[in-house]
Amino acid sequence: MPRPLIGITTYVEESTRFGVWDLPASLVPTGYHELVRAAGGAAVLLPPDEPGSAAEVLSRLDGLVVAGGPDVDPVRYGAERHPRTGAPATQRDEWELALIRAALAAGTPLLGICRGMQALNVALGGTLIQHIDGHVEAPGVMSWHPVRPVAGTRYAALVPEEAQVPTYHHQAVDRLGRGLVASAHAVDGTVEAIELPEPAPWVLGVQWHPERDKDTRVMSALVEAASLTPATVTA
Repeated sequence: MPRPLIGITTYVEESTRFGVWDLPASLVPTGYHELVRAAGGAAVLLPPDEPGSAAEVLSRLDGLVVAGGPDVDPVRYGAERHPRTGAPATQRDEWELALIRAALAAGTPLLGICRGMQALNVALGGTLIQHIDGHVEAPGVMSWHPVRPVAGTRYAALVPEEAQVPTYHHQAVDRLGRGLVASAHAVDGTVEAIELPEPAPWVLGVQWHPERDKDTRVMSALVEAASLTPATVTA
């Protein structure tokens, strides 16, 4: 059977070692495409491109994953920069926001992970809390904590119980974007998942990193939704 083709956003590192070479590279952790494969999809990596090409790129895909990464520039949601907000990632912001908007316009199934969830919220006119404490254990170390699903949501149908998840973030959703609802919370009330409720196309964002704990339930739901669009890769 054909496998849905799932695009995963990547980012540019200006200095990356390849044997004797030290060159810029477009990267994403392997956990993302491994999770897509484990969920039954075929993964393709999307390097940053011109925002104007987003709709053309999306037309080749059955689903989209917007990966984690640095802070979304607060200028994108009309806020002053907090002292602990990271440096702007202008090219990545422009490309990923364009991809998200193209996916929403086309009805392409979309999963935002960590930064990807925050970018989804911003793309729909929402705002972010620029700094919270307690969701990062130490630099480079995931913080595990429980998230609680909101009854009646898409996410709750996938994961009906409280689940321990790996997170690494210091920003969070503040005002929800147009049409979005919160579908999971941390114990402290932090929004941990957002979605467009049915009958809207399949759109979900999670603040944690399913590619780190290998729980395929959320990714499998994306792949299943993507299978309803024309597939492009044969198994």
